[in-house]
Amino acid sequence: MKELCIDMLSRRGVELDDIAECVMFLQKKYYPDLSHEKALEAVEKVLGKREVQNAVMTAIHLDESAEKGNMDEPLKEILMKDDPLYGIDEVMAYGICNLYGSIALTNYGYIDKEKPLIIGKLNEKGPQCNTFLDDIVGAIAASAASRLAHNR
Repeated sequence: MKELCIDMLSRRGVELDDIAECVMFLQKKYYPDLSHEKALEAVEKVLGKREVQNAVMTAIHLDESAEKGNMDEPLKEILMKDDPLYGIDEVMAYGICNLYGSIALTNYGYIDKEKPLIIGKLNEKGPQCNTFLDDIVGAIAASAASRLAHNR
């Protein structure tokens, strides 16, 4: 399942290295000597959890379904424009963060607000619907950063 999720993320333009860069962004102030390899290892550990895998698969499926027009209105329009009042995408991300505690939740809130790196790229409006994906990627990065903080 983990490899399937990694392939699905890659198909949507997200590599694990991109998520690791987000972890580095979150931890630079608190863990200045953090290596990319260590950040990547934390991302892989987060992706090893079944709950995270289920969220990744569901999120990508919902985004792709909206793109393909396989949803009724008004949901299709809400997802295609990533309506800021929708909020279900954040709720799914919270589910991932809840596995890693309050640090993950605050990390997620920060990275969701700042939208650095791949998250900002995913948040740009275009033909690809990333309503759920940008939040899931942020939650994975936030959880990996929390995992590092707890294990430090």
